[in-house]
Amino acid sequence: MPLLILATLCSVARTAGAAPLEATRTTFTDVTATHVPTDAALHALDGAMLDADGDGDLDVAVAVENGANRLYLNDGTGKLRHSPDVFGSITGDHEHVRVADFDRDGHADVLFIAEDTEQHQLYFGDGKGGFRRVSERLPATSQANGVAVGDVNGDGLPDIVIGNTTEGKTGVAQPFLWLNDPARPGHFIDATRTHLPRIDVQAQGIVLADLDGDGDLDMAIASQDPVNRLLLNDGKGRFSDATDRLGRQIPTETREVHALDANGDGRLDLVFFNLTSNNRDWDKDPQTRLLINQGNARFKDETAARLPKHRFSSWGGTVVDFNQDGHPDLVVSAIEVPGFKPLQVRAWQNDGKGNFADVTSAVIPSETVGRSWSMARGDLDGDGKPDLFIGGWQSQARLLLSGE
Repeated sequence: MPLLILATLCSVARTAGAAPLEATRTTFTDVTATHVPTDAALHALDGAMLDADGDGDLDVAVAVENGANRLYLNDGTGKLRHSPDVFGSITGDHEHVRVADFDRDGHADVLFIAEDTEQHQLYFGDGKGGFRRVSERLPATSQANGVAVGDVNGDGLPDIVIGNTTEGKTGVAQPFLWLNDPARPGHFIDATRTHLPRIDVQAQGIVLADLDGDGDLDMAIASQDPVNRLLLNDGKGRFSDATDRLGRQIPTETREVHALDANGDGRLDLVFFNLTSNNRDWDKDPQTRLLINQGNARFKDETAARLPKHRFSSWGGTVVDFNQDGHPDLVVSAIEVPGFKPLQVRAWQNDGKGNFADVTSAVIPSETVGRSWSMARGDLDGDGKPDLFIGGWQSQARLLLSGE
């Protein structure tokens, strides 16, 4: 397939204090027109990569808002085709999707979470491209938007964290923690009351990562209001509120949070993607924010010195080393709000010290204009380099393949 010839970055605007950057060695080619089912009106809000049919390549499970969730099977070269009705015909306000082997049978399973329709969906895979719905094993329904999967209590099984909202309702937006039952893998125990602090957080995104360096998974929660949260794990899956360690926070409407070692010091930092509003008037500053870990999960907001300044809103993005220099870079969705105007996806390159420069013109094809949403990262075409599946709100889901 044709590859874009890379340009040098001599004209790229750099963040303050950033060292000069070498020419980007890889870029993305937009193969959407030939490799992704065409549906410009689809609300494909999120994707997750998994080998659903056991053929050795990665497929894509797609969370669909106001529609039935989808499975796109890969032919091995990155070309995706819709496998109809794999997840049935249930429609819902599906916001995000995650994959894990929940029942420990060696096959990938799929979890979808829903917001307005409040019906989360769990499917167990058979390793041959088929899935069985077992949603009754989830302990509760809720109006949710954030989700993370990981082994929080060290028993070797993936657990589930659900981030809830009460938008348009009354009550407390308490996150859920569902522990995988070691006696019956694939069944879940609601440990919310015993293992989570009682908090009210309008969660839009969650990341599980070892933020304090003690070997277990901690939790950062992206909130649309009022502040983002940090919860620390005691090693047994019991969390305490340590939000004060995030430092002083300006008001943000945050949609996603990701962990990365931005400055190469061996500690995980946090990046938050934000909106000015959910397509209402200009409200909060949508600037993406980077919090640098000072040690022991104590963070300092160093956004001004390290990230490109912007006024677009971002519903999602991903951490990916797109130039293969060993340092995590960022790909960021962009939408102009108010107006919900489609914009080009952005690429920010890390200089290895945690300073990021906008290299969009050298890395992202110009046709990647849309209402981009959450992203999935993985090697779809088998060349050993990360590719990107980019969701969209009433906007064509896109596939970017990386190459030299």
